[in-house]
Formats: sequence, C-alpha cells, structure tokens
Amino acid sequence: MKRNFKAEKPNQKWVTDVTEFKLLGEKLYLSPVLDLFNGEIITYTLQARPTFDLVETMLDQALKSTKKGDKLLIHSDQGWHYRMPQYRRKLKGNKIRQSMSRKGNCYDNAVIENFFGILKYEFLYLQEFDSIEHFKIELKQYMYYYNHLRIKSKLNRKSPVAYRENFTLTV
Repeated sequence: MKRNFKAEKPNQKWVTDVTEFKLLGEKLYLSPVLDLFNGEIITYTLQARPTFDLVETMLDQALKSTKKGDKLLIHSDQGWHYRMPQYRRKLKGNKIRQSMSRKGNCYDNAVIENFFGILKYEFLYLQEFDSIEHFKIELKQYMYYYNHLRIKSKLNRKSPVAYRENFTLTV
C-alpha cells in the first residue's frame, strides 16, 4: 500500500489490525476492518483470546459486504494471524490482494492505529463498565455512533455511512 491511504470507492482498500483492552482484570482482543474510502468500520470481532478465529471470523463477516467485481486490497501489519496460510488462501480465493506493513513500522498502518486511539479516547477511557457484557453492549453502540453519527470534516461533514450512501447514489 506504501502509505497510500486513499480509496476512490467503497471496498477498494481496507485496513485491519488487532488491539488489546485490559478490562475488569481480563483482556479482550478487538479485530476490526476499516474501509479507507470513508473510514467506516465494516465489521469487527471481539474475543477473550487473540486466536486465529478472531481474525478469520472478522474476514468472513467483512467479505459479506463485498460485491462481485470489487478489486479489493487489504492491508495489515505482519502479525501472525495475517501470515497464516488459511488467511492467505481465503484472500486469494476471494481475489483480494494482500499488503503488509514493513516490520516494526506502525506508520505503515497509521489509519487503523489512529482509529484505535480514537476508540480508546472517546469510548474506553471515558466510561466505567460493570461487566464484560456491559462493555460489549457499549462497544456495539459506539461502533454504530462512529459509523452513523460521528461526522468527519474530510467527508464533507458527513458520517462514514452517510458519505458512502451519498457516493452510491451519485454513481
């Protein structure tokens, strides 16, 4: 991807990664996929362990939003999940090109890292959670807010979903 974080249409370039939350004495792992066209979180998975299933399930869910003919590039760091033969086969089987950051270079995946920072600042650090279930409910509500209500100046003061819908109407 070479830090070209712009996409001209939906489902052209996605970025993904895994982040860890420490909550109520436990760890949770979040694996989202973000569309570079509008910054929308296409889907995410959340699990108590960073297993391959965390990333595989995220990818399976994300693929449901693609259309035949989409020429998709997915970018990640060099985490072990993304180097697994099963992951690469699934990408190849769906005609998705894979891009990976250079080793140890977080700037190569800056957009998803920035999203993690926003998520933690706007959501995680501002609330107290009674339980893991409470956290999951609130996370789902935050993701809805982020995609449907949170406006961005670079999207002409629209939310990611409104921007995509407007684009789809004009094409």
